[in-house]
Amino acid sequence: MENNNQIVIYTDNAKNIHLDVKLKDESIWLTQAELALLLHVERSVVTKHLRNIFNSGELVKNSNVQKMHITHSDKPVALYSLDAILSVGYRVNSKQATQFRIWATGILKEHILKGYTLNEKRLKENQTIKLKELEKTISLLQGVIRSKALNDAEAKGLLSVITDYAHSWILLQQYDAGSLQTKKSVTKGITYVEIKESTNAILALREYLRKRKENTDVFARERHHGAIEGIFNSIRQSFGGKELYLSLEEKAAHLLYFIIKQHPLVDGNKRVASLLFIIFLTKNKYLYRKDGERKINDNALVALALLIAESKPVEKEVMISLVTNLLSNR
Repeated sequence: MENNNQIVIYTDNAKNIHLDVKLKDESIWLTQAELALLLHVERSVVTKHLRNIFNSGELVKNSNVQKMHITHSDKPVALYSLDAILSVGYRVNSKQATQFRIWATGILKEHILKGYTLNEKRLKENQTIKLKELEKTISLLQGVIRSKALNDAEAKGLLSVITDYAHSWILLQQYDAGSLQTKKSVTKGITYVEIKESTNAILALREYLRKRKENTDVFARERHHGAIEGIFNSIRQSFGGKELYLSLEEKAAHLLYFIIKQHPLVDGNKRVASLLFIIFLTKNKYLYRKDGERKINDNALVALALLIAESKPVEKEVMISLVTNLLSNR
């Protein structure tokens, strides 16, 4: 799709076909005549298939047909949406339509197998999200996948970091460039998780997992007495009369990071860290967005815990910045 609103279709044993594509409402629109040219069939064939598509309820006519003024026409002409174009392409019997189906099926297969589909041309032209930066980000996540066998929730979580957070593209771009920075802000009136409260929550989690036979005998057992309490104290620490971590996001990120990386427990550090991270955000009414959705859902939290666990100590600030920015931008 070029700036002059044309699509060039490359075909075998034929000249390139140039179509004037109408761009509107985040879709492309073609007339019946253009659809016939695109698929190398008579216009009557296109008309028949469109009629069947709408009559069968496969598509709703009102939302897939628009009247527009086009060049060389003194009255509005009916144009059909991308959904209609795709539906006709799967019904038409012609060599060109067959090539179209091979292409479309290949794209669908790629998306199902990989979990994402890339339009390299558009990514290369985009000044904000460049293809090389995207590939580096995917390589980062693939590195975690290669380093250990992932269960379904963990794999979904890594994908969720890519797909569920539109703004995280820029964050992860900055992550790769080493320019991701923690936003400096001050949060007053923070409510902390008391050690008795955290202990009760951990015991409840242990019992829940025991009933599901998903924990070990040493799950959530402290390596030494007061290990978890020491981490809670660390996010409240101050220097020269000023708190070291000023914002709620920074404190939450450090709580998650410290429990995972300092290994205060014999087993279950990632799960306990995620639990206390959620409790801390909940107590401060910061777990949910205004629309009621979690700022960081379960799958994404699994992914973040994995990234932190697999990260190197020198990458600490990058991990903290990633969590902090994900919280503050949602």
